[in-house]
Amino acid sequence: MPAIFTPKVVTANALLEGDVVYLTEADTWSRTLQEAEVLTDEADAQIRLIDASSRTGEVVGVYLADVTPDQNGPKPAHFREAFRMSGPSNYPHGKQSEAL
Repeated sequence: MPAIFTPKVVTANALLEGDVVYLTEADTWSRTLQEAEVLTDEADAQIRLIDASSRTGEVVGVYLADVTPDQNGPKPAHFREAFRMSGPSNYPHGKQSEAL
């Protein structure tokens, strides 16, 4: 029996800055998960993944990440994605330093 497809977003790292980015419905990259396009159809998700993977001048490490839909936008479904959203772990650089 095949696994049930769970909602996903296309994510990657920006080529020049290294920031985590998410593919939006408008086919642009956003640094905010809440702006990401939530994909609920497996075929659509695979097409979006293939298209995004070809944008080698913009991003690296493109993959599908599980999310939980929410009224305020998607939320990470796994610790790894929540951790990636907080920025680099070499504190106090990047997004983590902004909280200081």
